[in-house]
Amino acid sequence: MLLLASTADFAPARADNSFPFGMEMMLDAAPMSGSKRIPDLDIGDNGETVLELWCKGGKGQFSVAGNTVIFVAGPMQERPCPADRAQADDELIAALSEATNWKRQGDSIFFVGPRTLHFRLNTN
Repeated sequence: MLLLASTADFAPARADNSFPFGMEMMLDAAPMSGSKRIPDLDIGDNGETVLELWCKGGKGQFSVAGNTVIFVAGPMQERPCPADRAQADDELIAALSEATNWKRQGDSIFFVGPRTLHFRLNTN
């Protein structure tokens, strides 16, 4: 019995493949020239999402059923920034909106559509 109790901590951990409701994630990308910002999503327990992009910020909503995902962006705050960052924000919002599926591999979340987006969960 003592032997079993001492080896219980060595059982393999289960992978968490659930959608990261209630978590924050950051786009797996380098900052754009002249900025330290990297887009992130803060997803609430019911899919409500706060987006902080390279320049713009706003809210949206994720709906998930199995590995299917729908993202609907709300109004975005227009902030003064260079045109290339504003365009990158628009392209990122469009790619999220066009994603039809998602998958999780450890701390990585992938939104899959015409363009695959890779986010990393903030685990600290």
